[in-house]
Parts: sequence; C-alpha cells; structure tokens
Amino acid sequence: MTSAARRARAWLIRFGAAVGLLVAVVALLLAPATPASAHAVLVSTSPVGSAVVPQAPAEVVLTFSESVRKVSGKIRVIAPDGSRADRGEPRFSGAVVTVPVDSSGPRGTYLVTYRVISADSHPVSGAFTYSVGAPSTPPTDTGNDVRADPVVGVAVKVAKYLGYTGLLLLVGPALVLAALWPRRLSRRGPARLAWAGLGLLAFATLADLWLQVPYTAGGGILDVSGSGLGEVLGSTFGAAHLVRLGLLAAAAFLLRPLFAAPAGRTDLIILAVLGGAALFTWPLAGHAAASPAPAVSVVVDAVHLGGMAVWLGGLVMLAGFLLRRADERELDAILPIWSRWAALAVSALLLAGTVQALIEVATPKALVDTTYGRLVLAKIVLLAVVIAVAAYSRQLVRRRTAAGRPTPMRRAVLAELAVTAVVLGVSATLVQTTPARTAETQVAGTPSGYYSATLTSSLYSLQVELDPAERGPNTLHLYAYTRDNKPQRVAEWKVTAALPAAGIEPIDVPLLPLTDNHVTGEVSLPAAGQWEFRFTLRTTDIDRATVTATVPIR
Repeated sequence: MTSAARRARAWLIRFGAAVGLLVAVVALLLAPATPASAHAVLVSTSPVGSAVVPQAPAEVVLTFSESVRKVSGKIRVIAPDGSRADRGEPRFSGAVVTVPVDSSGPRGTYLVTYRVISADSHPVSGAFTYSVGAPSTPPTDTGNDVRADPVVGVAVKVAKYLGYTGLLLLVGPALVLAALWPRRLSRRGPARLAWAGLGLLAFATLADLWLQVPYTAGGGILDVSGSGLGEVLGSTFGAAHLVRLGLLAAAAFLLRPLFAAPAGRTDLIILAVLGGAALFTWPLAGHAAASPAPAVSVVVDAVHLGGMAVWLGGLVMLAGFLLRRADERELDAILPIWSRWAALAVSALLLAGTVQALIEVATPKALVDTTYGRLVLAKIVLLAVVIAVAAYSRQLVRRRTAAGRPTPMRRAVLAELAVTAVVLGVSATLVQTTPARTAETQVAGTPSGYYSATLTSSLYSLQVELDPAERGPNTLHLYAYTRDNKPQRVAEWKVTAALPAAGIEPIDVPLLPLTDNHVTGEVSLPAAGQWEFRFTLRTTDIDRATVTATVPIR
C-alpha cells in the first residue's frame, strides 16, 4: 500500500470515528435535563384519597416524592358509572402531576389509577379513590392494564447481562492487542472475539431500548408502539443508550486497524477516550444518576464497570489465547505486566464498589432488610472467592510456575471466570432492583410486622400483603395469579378476618378492585394476636376456592 493510500485510509477511519462521535454528542445534547430522583412515591393527592368532597373538582393533583415523567395513557380517572372522567393530557411539573377532569360528572366514588416513571427509569404505579357528594360502589378500570408481562422483566435482566458480557469481550481483546499481544501470533482469533463482543453490546443496547417500552408502560414484549418508543428515546435513559451506540460506531472505525496490526499512539488515545465516555452511559441510565450524590455515584459506577471489564476481559484473553499460544519467553514478559494490571483493576473495582454500596445501601440494617442489600452481600461473597483465586494465580506468576507449566494457571483463570459469570448475573439483577436506600426508607416507615405471603389453591395462587400488620388500621393488597404465574381474572372476591382466641367473630373486609387480578382494602383490627384470614375467590360462574392464612398482629 502506497503512503498516499495509507493516508487516505487513515483519514477515512478518523472521519468514520468522528461521525460516530458526532451522533453521540447530538444524542447527549438532545437529552432532557431532569433532576436526580429515584423510585418516586406518591406523597399526597388532591382530592385526598378516600375523601368525600361536596362538588366535583376540575382537576386531580398527584404529588410525588421526586420528579417523574409520563407514560402515555396511564393516568386515568374513572367516574362512578365506569366512564372516563379525565379530560386531555396530564400536566407534569417536576414532582407534581395535574390531571384535568370533568367537573360536571355524576355523584359517587371516582377511581384514579396512575403509572409514571422515576428518574432511574423504573415504573411506579398505584391507585386511590375519592367521592363526590357521597360514596358509592367503586368503579373498576378494566381498560388500564398497567402490569408488565413477567417475561419482560426477565428479558430486561438478560439484556443487561448480555451487555456486560459484550463489554468485557470487547475491552479484553482490545486492551491485550494494544499492549500485550506478541507480534508473531495471529490476531484473527482475538479480533473475532472482540467483534462478537461489539455486536453483542450493540444488540443488548438496542434490546434495552425496545424492552424499556413495555417495562415502563406495561404489556408484553411485543407491545411496543411508535409513541412509546419515541418517549423512551426522548428520555435520559434513551439518550444515554443512543450516546452509547454512537460511541460504539465511532470506536468500530478505530478498532478495525487495531485488530489487524499494532495501532498508533493517537488512535489508542482516541479509543481510550471513547471507551471511557461509553462507560458513563451505564450509570447515567440507572440508579447512580438518581442517587443522593449523583456526581460521585456516576463516577464510581463507571470506574467499577471499567475495572470489571479490564479484569474479566483480560482473563478471557489469558484463558482463551495467551496461555495456549504464547511461548515461555513471551509469558515471562506478559504475565507480570498482566498481574499488575489485574491488581489495579481489582483495587479500583473494590474501592468503587465500596463507595457505591455506601451510597446505595445507606445503613448496615438495609444490608439484611432489603433485597438490594442481600444481593450486595451475595456479590461481596462471590468477589471474595474470585479474589482468593486471583491471588493464587498471582502466586503462580511470581513462582514462574505459569511459564513452565501453564496448566495450573489456566485452571485458576477458568475458575475466576466461572465465579465471575455468576457475579455478572447478580449485577444484572442489582440494576433492576430498588436501591436499598429507597427500600430501607420504606421499611423504616413501615412497622416490622409487615406481612406478606403467597397462598395456593387448585385454581389460583394468591399474593397477600398486609401493612402494617398491627393493631388498628391496616391496608390489604391481594394479587391473584394462575398456577403458571400469569394474572388470574377474578369475578368475585370475599375476605374475612377473625380472632377466635379473643372471641372476635369474622369481620368482612371491604375491597376495591384495581385490576382484574388486584384488589385492595382497609380493615381495622381491634386487638393483637393470631388473626385468621379467609380469602374466597370466584374465577368463573362455578369455580370457587378458599385459602386461609394465620397472620400475627402486634
């Protein structure tokens, strides 16, 4: 190739990288500026929930604990006769949502259902009632199914896992080819692995965007409309993912010559900048951007992710290529350098993970009282195992055992990869779990007697939640599912509560249907003790089954 052809090719490569980077910058500039928040909670309403007002209001106001954004068509007001009472689009202003309603509607009880999105991209839904003039039988909102298909939740976690996997499969080969790869060895195998990682990462990013529509708006994996996709792309979540795609496109032009031959210093610097910028798209689209200290959380989350990608990506290259192909002299030069890199990556990962856990978990109690905290503990235990194996690997390097007999080293590396594959699964679940700082706040505001159980019969499975499970007023939520865990339509519900030990006969619990498979109710329990609850559900004209539960009331 002539020098002119090489210059033209270099110019084309940099031009392609610049175009991809421009796409990323444009997506970033178009991203909406939203305040930091997480897992919003409805703190007040106007009219107040369950209140009786003399005249129909002209609007219903919902105030959340944090800023929220809309999901089209998911805030509805249902009149006593079952018709829609809301008029026009709700107005969103930070944490306040205003819903225009028909002020000339009939007297009776109105049902308000809502579904909004927190700043960390997780949906928040619920319902409440108010009455005009006098209470009546509450209506049901059969046209507003806000549930997401369970398959969608699983698919979201799978997409996160694939994204992490693609990242390490891309970073590992790129890093080793740039700095540690012996010149005599063919680059074809690592290059193929890196291209597979890039493709997997791009696919996972697109899948995230697609799945975010049914995850936030409700529905199945194929329930994606143009308007719903537009809302996702116009959000911070969407902008972060579009930026990631642009950065990947820009990097692809520079990776191609790197995979063919050693790259120049300028190209490596540009690649490092693009890679560092891409790492920030993960925390900007998740919990970190909505933490109490977003600037710190975003940085440490990006460092945490980068340390993981360098460490695990390098292990993949060691196990898959270097320990199999490099000779003794080459391994003597490579392994000590890699050992130092791994130590730095693990140190960064642990330091960033510690800071991240302190912010997200908030209190030691939350480590054991919340799902997020328990997942963090599981991740810590798994990482401890991996670090122990990694320490053994570094001992092999120091003894030069790996150079003479690479088999023990290869086995240790494979053991590290096996355990860290589980760590990636825990991480993919963590990013979809309510942060402990939020969940623990809810737990702190909820007495420790909160009761939750799943009861089964031959017809259905019933999820029971009683809050706060103490003497006095309690809120009951019931969710019915089929035996294969799909929402079960219930034609009639009946619930009673009794305390035989105190001579208290069964009390009927009035219920408010929210969806076909979900009802709520309020019950006042006058005494502490072992209360017997009976739940009778009729699913068809002839199919009926009763399940019971003994609930400790403090």
